[in-house]
Amino acid sequence: MRGTDSSSVVLIATPEDVVRARQAGRMAAAALGLGLADQTRLATAISEIARNALHYGGGGRCEISACQEEGHHRITVQVTDHGPGIPEIERAMSPGFSTGNSLGMGLPGAAKLVDSLAIESRPGLTQVTLAMRRKAR
Repeated sequence: MRGTDSSSVVLIATPEDVVRARQAGRMAAAALGLGLADQTRLATAISEIARNALHYGGGGRCEISACQEEGHHRITVQVTDHGPGIPEIERAMSPGFSTGNSLGMGLPGAAKLVDSLAIESRPGLTQVTLAMRRKAR
């Protein structure tokens, strides 16, 4: 049996939009009844990926979908940008690898915070999909 579905979209063009995307993710998790730790994990992962879309992709879009289904809560986040793409996804997922003079923990760090992280990337389109699924309380 399906429960309530909701979604929101945040366009990412400024650092403030990264904060808005983070807040939207936290609010979606809270609305589903996820605990504070999961809210924080999701918000942090969104922040990392949205910041990458802004920094490397020149901006983008963050869509957050939340639903309750068959005794579970599920949140899916898709962050899309139209930048140059990620040429070496496997390498980019390695802790410490960075092309932007950072610590190189954005993608691998985000992956550790959620249940799944998938990347599709080519020049002109990068889409990172995050998902978190929890049993309903």
